[in-house]
Amino acid sequence: MELFRNFDISASALTAERLRMDLISNNIANANTTRTKEGGPYTRKVPVFMEVIDEYLNAEGRMVTRPAGVKVIRIKTDEKPPRLVYDPTHPDANEDGYVLYPDINPVVEMVNLISASRSYEANVTAFNSAKDMYRAALDIGRA
Repeated sequence: MELFRNFDISASALTAERLRMDLISNNIANANTTRTKEGGPYTRKVPVFMEVIDEYLNAEGRMVTRPAGVKVIRIKTDEKPPRLVYDPTHPDANEDGYVLYPDINPVVEMVNLISASRSYEANVTAFNSAKDMYRAALDIGRA
């Protein structure tokens, strides 16, 4: 419904940012994972976002486009090669004594997590502002 369009836009952004925070959290948690069930070290994952656009004909018959939200179109696996660390006592060390670790920088991931968290908070604020405006409009209508 057109009346609640801004709620839909904020909700889509909240969903996308929540997924982004989940992926970043997994990246941080697995920064030292040397063996996954697929074999080899964990690989960093990042979401790929796409803007959602509404297209419609207006009263004059012209095609109009407008933003309608955001969605995650896929989860990309980082292509960076793993780090080699010499540790011959590690159970996952190769025959030369090197262990493959994910090339994940926890500091960068924390910065990304803060950014995603702030984006999430901004969308919550936008959602709540729209809710407050609708509530005020209803109160005016009752008066």
